[in-house]
Amino acid sequence: MAERRFSKAWVVGASTGIGRALTLELAKRGVDVVASARGAAALAEVVAAGTTSRGSIRALPFDVTDNNATGAAHRDAVTLLGQIDLCVSCAGTYTPFGAQDFSAETFRRIVEVNLMGSVHVLEAAMPDMIARGSGQIAVVSSVAGYRGLPAASAYGATKAALINMCESLKFDLDRAGVKLQLVNPGFVETPLTARNDFKMPFLMKADAAARAFYRGLLSDKFEITFPKRFAWQLKFLRCLPYAAYFALVRRSTKRLAKT
Repeated sequence: MAERRFSKAWVVGASTGIGRALTLELAKRGVDVVASARGAAALAEVVAAGTTSRGSIRALPFDVTDNNATGAAHRDAVTLLGQIDLCVSCAGTYTPFGAQDFSAETFRRIVEVNLMGSVHVLEAAMPDMIARGSGQIAVVSSVAGYRGLPAASAYGATKAALINMCESLKFDLDRAGVKLQLVNPGFVETPLTARNDFKMPFLMKADAAARAFYRGLLSDKFEITFPKRFAWQLKFLRCLPYAAYFALVRRSTKRLAKT
């Protein structure tokens, strides 16, 4: 495991779920964190939860779908921290829907948060890191981006786009001396996954996911996944021809719906 190269972090999407748990884990480990999300009240609760940590947590609310607001928040985070060593983009939303209730408006909202939110964060954070030739960025996608899954046409599309975007950016950021990592979680117990109406395999607690996330940040791996067993099962599905893939997913979703 590599030596930790960050002591000051900006976490976007820090008010709930994995982002909240990671913020508290980083602070517990002595990292000073600027925690951002849209909800100021929820961020205040995160700050309160981390008051006994070795590192500090300061709240910086803004709307990640607003590019100008994201740029301003980045400048404020730099002012608060002095320098951002680690930038984590994990703001996200999820609304399950299928062909019968397909909605362009719902699709657009998910794209604005999940995909364009990370695009806005990267546009704000990358120039400083590239200019100084150092820094670390982690973008949270999902194993749902590996292949199309039922009721996840919009969510999966945004996550697949994030995977492709990070794979593409890695070439340039490697040359610039900036470490880029792609985070693909499986099912983690969060307010978003609570919307699912089926039994989720290998479901992780958010605290356990945050510890796995932190370990991944210390590694030299490009992709951070957890839980490993579930991620590898979905990686295997990427290799299947369509006929076998669709048949297997149909059987699996029917079985999970019955449990």
